[in-house]
Amino acid sequence: MTTIDRVLVVGATGRTGRHVVAEAAARGLTPVALARDAGRAREVLPGTEIVTGDLTDPGSLADAVRDIDAVVFVHGSDGDSRPDSFERIDYGGVLDVLRALGERRPRIVLMTTFFITHRDHFFNEGGHALDWKRRSERLVRAFGAPYTIVRPGWLDSGPGGEHVSVGQGDTVEGSIGRAVLARVLVAALLDDETTGKTFEVFAGPGTPTTDFGALFDGLRPDEPGAPDAVEDTANLPESGEPERVRADLAALRTR
Repeated sequence: MTTIDRVLVVGATGRTGRHVVAEAAARGLTPVALARDAGRAREVLPGTEIVTGDLTDPGSLADAVRDIDAVVFVHGSDGDSRPDSFERIDYGGVLDVLRALGERRPRIVLMTTFFITHRDHFFNEGGHALDWKRRSERLVRAFGAPYTIVRPGWLDSGPGGEHVSVGQGDTVEGSIGRAVLARVLVAALLDDETTGKTFEVFAGPGTPTTDFGALFDGLRPDEPGAPDAVEDTANLPESGEPERVRADLAALRTR
């Protein structure tokens, strides 16, 4: 198993990030919270190591990524109503952290969303949230670091429960609580068998899941060099992407 201690949590002060920080600490890791406002972060996450950085300011991230063993991305543009927020934050935040890492290749876990390949879903109206999240996945695959991509269902919705199920192919709809999701994210981080894999995750009533190794068993890895996850619908061809997006991918692939 890969040795991991210091875990940079991107989006640490958010509703999911707080659970990830707590779960990482409970598993004996050292969570390092990335925050724009260190004072607020200390109030929200007392006792947690805080590093300052802004996902929209690439120059502010160099110190934040120093001496970390892993990165867990649980950030998002919730609450930012500007039409370009998904490009700037959901996609741009991942891009800028990867750029800040330079030649380093720490373990990465990226949280995106289920239905990411459903381009006609109402989530994709306006700012094209699903497309930009999908592009952020492509960045992580192109970067060449050991990664896992987790696509949760509706957060804190549905009947609740701690019985976890996973899937691939982006065909199932469901929900999951944020605390349960945090356990899945940290378990995936610590399980080498999830490396190079992308999966959807849901939770509901039933026997609480405790054996995450068994849960992850049987997941198929992504095809090496492919932009999308195994079993994904090929409905966002890279050749038709904006030039800047293709340039971002090309730059990461040549590092």
